[in-house]
Amino acid sequence: MKKTLLAICSILLITTASFGQAKKPTIMVLPSDVWCNQNGFMIEYDNQGTKVKVPDYKRAFQSSSDLLNVISKINGLMADRGFPLKNAESALKSLESESAENAMLTSKGGASVAESPVDKLKKQAKADIIMQLTWVVNTTGPKKSITFTLQGLDSYTDKQVATAQGTGAPSFSAELPVLLEEAVLSQLDNFNASLQKHFDDMFENGREIVIRIKKFDSWDGDLEKDFGGKELGAVIEDWLKANTVKGRFSTTDMTENMALFEQVRIPLYDAGGNATDARGFCKGLQKYLSAAPYSVTCKLMMKGLGQATIVLGDK
Repeated sequence: MKKTLLAICSILLITTASFGQAKKPTIMVLPSDVWCNQNGFMIEYDNQGTKVKVPDYKRAFQSSSDLLNVISKINGLMADRGFPLKNAESALKSLESESAENAMLTSKGGASVAESPVDKLKKQAKADIIMQLTWVVNTTGPKKSITFTLQGLDSYTDKQVATAQGTGAPSFSAELPVLLEEAVLSQLDNFNASLQKHFDDMFENGREIVIRIKKFDSWDGDLEKDFGGKELGAVIEDWLKANTVKGRFSTTDMTENMALFEQVRIPLYDAGGNATDARGFCKGLQKYLSAAPYSVTCKLMMKGLGQATIVLGDK
């Protein structure tokens, strides 16, 4: 009888430990676009002839001690709840060391997919969730309070998957991290629950990415080219059915010259336990199309973690 009870207790302990060690999303905390704009931390870059303004995170981290203190506090609060964090400042430094990342991706045939500096940062950090933070300090006489907004964004799709906002109670404390903690604490657990729910869905049903298929003008084929009674567009769809999680994807558009696949669900991790992104997944499709009987030369281009373009007919 004692042995039986011990065995049951052991099973319960193992089961509890397994649930307690459930995989959690990795998070990178960044100041929001609004905060960066309000505080003068923006940078302009050329996106295929169009001037675009994006946050200048490097200058923000180097110039604002308040930003460092606030992000350090949020990092600590998230770490206390078991959510692994990616350090944005370290990711920026790693990104600068890779000179190849400074150039736009352009093919020999002229096709291009422009990546913003933010896209490149996401690709370097490979966090599941980008946690954007905006805050304002309110002053009423000797008392201060903080109004904050937290947004959890899927770094592959930029979709908002969690949000929290509020204003903390007025306090005589002048320390920004203390004010932030007082304001955020009551909201953080619900926020984290939403993040975990989104991640659990990804774990079961796969990450969501977008795949575009294009062709070079110099190539004499197209997506209606016949291979053993099946058009190339249908061949690609069959590959996606076989390789996506539960065969999930949507063919949003397909013509003889292009195809757009959205809500493409790819495995969360590869066989080695590494996070899968659009590039890693689409290399499989690129290899498949390059082999017999199709023998189609393809160029794979990326935009951030969650968008890939395969251009048929050249490199």
